[in-house]
Amino acid sequence: MDSLITAAARALAAGDPFGALNRVALREDAPALALRGIAMAQMGDLDRARLLLRRAARAFGPKEAVARARCTVAEAEIALVTRDLGWPAKALETAQAALEAHGDRANAAHARHLEIRRLLLIGRLDQAERQLAKLDSLLLPPALRAGHELAVAGIAIRRLHIGAARAALARAAQAARAAAIPSLTAEVESAVHLLAVPAARLIARGEERDLLLEDVEDLLASKKLVVDACRYAVRRAGVVVPLATRPVLFALARALAEAWPRDVSRTVLLARAFRAKHADESHRARLRVEIGRLRNALKSLAGIKATKEGFVLVPRHADAVVVLAQAVEQEHAPVLAFLADGESWSSSALALALDTSQRSVQRVLDALAATGKVQAYGRGRARRWMTPPMPGFTTTLLLPSPLPAD
Repeated sequence: MDSLITAAARALAAGDPFGALNRVALREDAPALALRGIAMAQMGDLDRARLLLRRAARAFGPKEAVARARCTVAEAEIALVTRDLGWPAKALETAQAALEAHGDRANAAHARHLEIRRLLLIGRLDQAERQLAKLDSLLLPPALRAGHELAVAGIAIRRLHIGAARAALARAAQAARAAAIPSLTAEVESAVHLLAVPAARLIARGEERDLLLEDVEDLLASKKLVVDACRYAVRRAGVVVPLATRPVLFALARALAEAWPRDVSRTVLLARAFRAKHADESHRARLRVEIGRLRNALKSLAGIKATKEGFVLVPRHADAVVVLAQAVEQEHAPVLAFLADGESWSSSALALALDTSQRSVQRVLDALAATGKVQAYGRGRARRWMTPPMPGFTTTLLLPSPLPAD
């Protein structure tokens, strides 16, 4: 490899894309095309970067398997940044295997980290953890070690292990300083900041207050009966009753929890569960049936007693009943939470992350666009959606599963 290519590669490794372009901007050979593509990616021109990397991969000869694999890994990283989550994961696996077979362990580890980040985005925490366990962070260079610790912190945050997340972020900050790459340091600082802003709200006895992630962790470990409106479940000290697929029961449970220790009238319960403005006997009969189902579902955690006006929740072995609500509650909150990361998403990527149909996501996006909450650019398969981040809230860390319609 000639001296200009070597110097450009070192500039890119140090986070200096302009220095790299100064050396290879006018060259059309395969190594120069690859380095130009990576430089353009670092500068944010992702479409141009993708084209340059594909040209480079075609220009490398059949014996240059490592170089072609590196181009594939770079293209996969662009796909991740642009939230093209449908990008063929098999191609990344093949590239990773080629890099490992030829002794390029650093780029092979980078390829694995890209897959881990993709798994985190779509909520596959167990798979991400298994992939992460295959890597020894002590053998990685500082920049990759910082990325590794960010992935560890991401998993810990989503599992609400905040102490472990803080420790991982401290290690990531140390590695980022050693790498001396400003953009990496900024990414770590942004992740640290998320631990210091509200992640949810606590509703108890008619009052509300914001909770940090540490507060949420402590709440779920306490003896309180928690109606979790972030994950649509009722829980106490590790015992969880999921209600994500039973929206009527969850609506009743939340109404009862918000009023505790007072009872809730039948009229209010009918409005909350069935949106019935003018209840008739059939609505009241259905309410009795659904209350019976909820009583049976929660029998290990709480009872439900009938009162003169309605019903009241009676917790078992719990000192209080509270509601854990999203930091910001509004229509289509799951889609807005994903878009609030400031990146551009395709409707297919959102459908994959939310585990729902693309058509359902498209209807939601059209509705949000009509009210000015999201914006689209591009056409056809290149169309992307985005919205400015919501300042002051940890919008993506407690993403719920979408609550099914009744």
